[in-house]
Formats: sequence, structure tokens, C-alpha cells
Amino acid sequence: MAITFSIIGGAGFRAQYYLRIAEAMPDRFQIGGLVVRDETKALAMERQWGVRTYRSVEALLQQEQQDFVVLSVSGSEMLPYLLKLAETGIPVLSETPPAADLAGLELLYARLGQSWAKIQVAEQYHLHPIQQARLQLIETGRLGRITEATVSISHLYHGVSLIRRLLGVAFEEVRIRAMRFESSWVQGPTRSGPPTEDRLVPSSRELAWLDFGDRLGIYDFTRDQHRSWIRSNHCCVRGERGEIFDSRVLIQQEDTTPLQLELKRVNKGELENQEGYFLQGILCGEQWLYTNPFAPARLYDDELAIATCLLRMGEYVQGGPEFYGLWEAAQDHYLGMMIERAASTGETVVAARPSWA
Repeated sequence: MAITFSIIGGAGFRAQYYLRIAEAMPDRFQIGGLVVRDETKALAMERQWGVRTYRSVEALLQQEQQDFVVLSVSGSEMLPYLLKLAETGIPVLSETPPAADLAGLELLYARLGQSWAKIQVAEQYHLHPIQQARLQLIETGRLGRITEATVSISHLYHGVSLIRRLLGVAFEEVRIRAMRFESSWVQGPTRSGPPTEDRLVPSSRELAWLDFGDRLGIYDFTRDQHRSWIRSNHCCVRGERGEIFDSRVLIQQEDTTPLQLELKRVNKGELENQEGYFLQGILCGEQWLYTNPFAPARLYDDELAIATCLLRMGEYVQGGPEFYGLWEAAQDHYLGMMIERAASTGETVVAARPSWA
């Protein structure tokens, strides 16, 4: 049966992802309704997507039947919505971050830490195909115990979530040193679209060292890097027996034989292949580390990751396991804020175990 979900904050840019996913795979995902407070925007969404809209959460819950709701509002609005929805008992897939600041995270834990509210968070970066392939390779043990991870992919809590997953850390205390470097670069695409003129704009790069004692995370991100046409993303994972350097894998086997492998994306629809155009999966040598569960839908990587959030949320509300809980999201946002503090002050910041740990 298709997973049915509704969206609160249905006119925001993030809601477009969920709508496109449901449109591409109607046999797997169905939209119940959207909560859009602005009448003009609501009518536009109805015309564009053929969905029902409501002006309030109460009206949506009275009229629609759904497996869960997607909460896609701004960070400043997230906390009151989460507290309100927890009282209704409706399962929630929340966007990030779950609260705007540390005080909000603490309040969230004070109110929901011991509750039975079914809330998961749509942190999608570790669910991108390439990240799932890297994590699967780590799980095989071929790299040995992982000791270092360098992530230059997305900002603050997104980058931290990847560092924690790659290193296998949870809520441990961490010492953070950071710096900020200001320069200029040519403006690239933004959420509004590609650039319309060639001009230099300020660029801010943050670098941070997250010392977990026996493991090291290195965070490196330049604002808007993930949209830029002239800056590359980068990920390096180092273990006792080998490393992943972007798509290259180096391993020294127990008989001392060195291996040089590649994380190879395999797409259908290229050259003479006529099966449709979609990602089939990611190979490493003879092993498939990732196979696309949504093939042959034509989704790009971020949409594949968000579709995975929806799929796992559907399993979760039926009694399946958590996949990225509220307190994981709180921890990643907390460490992101500590990186900003360390970069602003130039001091080493100790991020102790928080209340939700």
C-alpha cells in the first residue's frame, strides 16, 4: 500500500521535494493535504499540484487520513509545532533543525524527552546514495576501525551528522577548535536559481576540528559551497586498514596486498541502454554497496535521500525502528552551534554531554 502523508508548511521550498517525489511514484507515496496559511499561495499550490490545502493544522487533521505528517516550517516555528503535534498523537517527520537554539532544544527535551510521541527527523545527507555506499563499506570492516573523517559537503548540523555517522560516535563529549576565513568568489546558483550576472560576493569558510579523544572529525564548509559551480564537495574517511577519498578506495589486506578500488556510479539509460534514465546503484569492485530502491523513478540524489526518509518513516509508524530520532537531530544542531561559537571566539569549546544524551 502507498504511504500517505500530509505536509504542514506546504508552500515552502522544501515541500517541493516531497511533492515531486509523490508525483514521480504515486504507487508508493500519496499526498493527503497541505497546510498553507496564505490563501493566494494555497490556491497556486492547488492549481500546480492538484492537492487539497487547509489553513490550519486542526482543519487538516479533521479532514484527512494520513500515516504521518511532514513538518516543513522554519526553524523558529519548529518548536511550537512539534509540541502541539505531540499532543495530538499524530506521527511527525520533522525537517531540520528541531528547534532554533540551545534553549529550544533543552525545552524540547524537558517536554518530550519522556513522552511516547512518534517523531523522526528528515536529515537526509547520510541517506544520499554515495554516503550510503561509504557507510556500507565501513560496515564491511575492510577499512578496519575508523579513526578520522573529513567532511566538506554541507553546513553545520548536516555536516556534523555525517561526521558522527562516519566515525560511529553518538553523544560523547567533544573538544572543538575552529576558525573562519573570509574571501571573495563569483556568485553561483542560489535557491532562487542560477546567477544572472557575473559578480564577486563575500565568501566565508569555516574549518573545525572535532576531537572525540580516539576519533577526529574535520568540518570544512564554505557558505553556499553545495550550490557553487566552482567549489567541490569532499569526503575522506580513514581507518586502520584503508581510506575512502571521495570515490577512491585504498585498502591494505592482511596479506599486505594493496588494493585500489573505486566507488562507481552505474546509471541506466546511457549510450545504447534503453531501460530508462535512472541511478541503478554504486559498485565497489564486484560488490554493490548501494542499489537504488526507487528505480526507475527519475529522481536526483537529494530526492532519493528524502524518499528514503519517507520510506523509513512509513516503516517506523508501523512499528519499525527509528532511523534518525529527535535527539540525534538535537545533538547535531548542538554541535553545529558549538562550531560557530568556536569559530567566532577562537577558543577551544568543550561540548559536554547534553541532557538528551
